[in-house]
Amino acid sequence: MLPFVHSKKLLAESRIALVTTGGVHLPEQARFDIDDPLGDCSFREIPAEAAQLTWTHAYYRPGEDADLDSVFPLWTMRDLVEEGVVGELNHRHFSFMGAIHDAGPLIDETAPEVAEKLLEDAVDAVLLTPS
Repeated sequence: MLPFVHSKKLLAESRIALVTTGGVHLPEQARFDIDDPLGDCSFREIPAEAAQLTWTHAYYRPGEDADLDSVFPLWTMRDLVEEGVVGELNHRHFSFMGAIHDAGPLIDETAPEVAEKLLEDAVDAVLLTPS
């Protein structure tokens, strides 16, 4: 897999996946461990049809005025698919936690696992949303 290559497909013909470091997850999924001094290198798989999301992050707190779509633009991407700007969304997306101070497990284990899943899903492009 080569990062940062020019796509041969138009965006309107492409399958897109979201990957964030915003600590986003389904309400029923385990929260990320924000107390781990080295950082939580695990990831959460987010289904494309998710109706509700929350986040575990030291800097963001879920609340009435929280704009989770600014960190994980799933709803915006759904709109872009409906408008024909984006071809389709992948059936799953991925969330990591930011502030990882020991990136070894991320580099050696979890990031390659997610990359393999994206390849299996024939994703054409990934929208990375750092947080």
